[in-house]
Amino acid sequence: MKKIDIHTHIMPEHIPNWFEKFGYGNDFIHLEHHKPCCARMIKGDKFFREVESNCWEPKDRIIDMQATDVDVQVLSTIPVLFNYWAKPEHGLETSRFFNDHIAQCVDLHPDKFIGLGTVPLQDVDLAIREMERLVKELKMPGIEIGSNINQVNLSDERFFPFWEAAQVLNCSIFVHPWEMMGEDKMSKYWLPWLVGMPAETSRAICSMIFGGVMEKFPKLKIAFAHGGGSFPATVGRVEHGFKVRPDLCAIDNPINPRDYLGKFWVDSLVHDEAAFDLLLKTVGEHKICCGSDYPFPLGEHRPGELIESLSLADELKAKLLWDNAMDWLA
Repeated sequence: MKKIDIHTHIMPEHIPNWFEKFGYGNDFIHLEHHKPCCARMIKGDKFFREVESNCWEPKDRIIDMQATDVDVQVLSTIPVLFNYWAKPEHGLETSRFFNDHIAQCVDLHPDKFIGLGTVPLQDVDLAIREMERLVKELKMPGIEIGSNINQVNLSDERFFPFWEAAQVLNCSIFVHPWEMMGEDKMSKYWLPWLVGMPAETSRAICSMIFGGVMEKFPKLKIAFAHGGGSFPATVGRVEHGFKVRPDLCAIDNPINPRDYLGKFWVDSLVHDEAAFDLLLKTVGEHKICCGSDYPFPLGEHRPGELIESLSLADELKAKLLWDNAMDWLA
């Protein structure tokens, strides 16, 4: 049974020191290769994270794919590299650098990789320009974006031209949580990743529903990371709030939030059989794709293992492991 993993991250082996080049930006990332097959991610001039060669080396990724029966990986950048906070022209420069690297990986191994680009959404015009280059020149099917843009929700009207352009380009969009709300107030116990990320993804879904993005641009092909975060488990509360306080919730879109279930995709990364069963009952069997968050520790170490372990019909497993992703990326 073929398997495609829609949620994997990659970065170039050598990244310019933009902190030094541009003269600002403590959040710019570069790598220090201090020993074989390992590197330190340096944020500005401070240590951020240790990564291994499978974070940048296609051949190492392919070895891991073969070991876990993954036929194809969808490559996207690491969210810390979005650089939305940078000056627009620098955001465009860094986006193009990461996108060209992903395109190169796909060109070298077209049967193993599909690429998603990144765009400088701090400037909508530049983001549209880069999205057009990605789709028309680099032949990528889509992009990865953050769950907010410098704490501005994705429903903000400034992004409407971007959504319209994405719809016209038939550009698939993968929404990944980043800059989690309240992150600075819950740094202990890894809570931003355990609690903040699911909430942040639900924030993105709710804002796009309540703000009318999905209604105004119904042909958008949007997928959300981590099983849609906390949204599937709280859609009842969201719907109830919509019904009892339409004066607060329905001011931009009069459609019941529950009506949008089945109109967007999610990955399968929920780590729990009961949570996955809930996904099937809410999002639906046609809108769930295998996704692992490779190569990071909070991901599913054997992509698709939860799906494969369940007592599901082979036809349904084929949808979850391959067909649904192909529909999203088509």
